[in-house]
Amino acid sequence: MRDALERVGITLPSLGLDAVTLAAEPPRPLVELGRCTTATARLLAAALVNEGGRG
Repeated sequence: MRDALERVGITLPSLGLDAVTLAAEPPRPLVELGRCTTATARLLAAALVNEGGRG
């Protein structure tokens, strides 16, 4: 996910795995997207809209 976001110019510094969910049995890791600025949120929304038509 980090690589895909970087290709469209978006960086989420806190992107990572939630360590608590790795300890479950069986492990069910969750991706922690973290917080971002409003500018980054707008970039994310634009990237999703631009890729939405891609089949």
